[in-house]
Amino acid sequence: MRQVTFEATYPPDAAHPLHRRLAADGPVTRADLLIWGPTADVTTLTWFDAGPAAVREVLDAVDSTTEVQLVAADSGTYAFVRQSTYELPDAVLDVVADSRVAFVPPVTFRASGTARFEAVGESEALSEFYGELDAVVDTDVVRVREFRRWPEPARLTDRQREALEAAVAVGYYDIERSGSVADVAGELDCARSTAGELLRRAESAVLTAFVGDS
Repeated sequence: MRQVTFEATYPPDAAHPLHRRLAADGPVTRADLLIWGPTADVTTLTWFDAGPAAVREVLDAVDSTTEVQLVAADSGTYAFVRQSTYELPDAVLDVVADSRVAFVPPVTFRASGTARFEAVGESEALSEFYGELDAVVDTDVVRVREFRRWPEPARLTDRQREALEAAVAVGYYDIERSGSVADVAGELDCARSTAGELLRRAESAVLTAFVGDS
């Protein structure tokens, strides 16, 4: 099976009202739809890249919104939302409903008018879905890869993991770095060059795994 990342560009008249609000030059520029369901009135969970007040203003402008609960976290705001209708074009909903693929979160909406999402299925079904969606809204294939049930964790040695833990403890990864490789070496009781090498190898393993799953 394949997992494909798609990016659809909605014209303003076809975009969801919430998506149109993101393009209105306000503080909210991104929304990650994390959990949704098969009916329009199901509670959805979305993360926004702005504070609760700005998110509340965006959601209040969407007429179909019937209930909202906001939680500030992760440098943004999570929103539990109920709506009376999906407010997407019927043609888009029909393509999604009739497809023979499964969709995995998140669906990322950006102020540019794009929506990026991932679908899993057999090659023929994915190609059919792509063709039908592209006929409705401009859609691009961003990435194709083999589907894996679970992401493979980064393979770290015990010593590399200890180096990362020490680096976090001494502030090496703080936004305003307060620790150094020498401090990490002190925590590990090893030479500075050894600590640096452990960090480089650990960072390479973690970042390679992360990029491979993104």
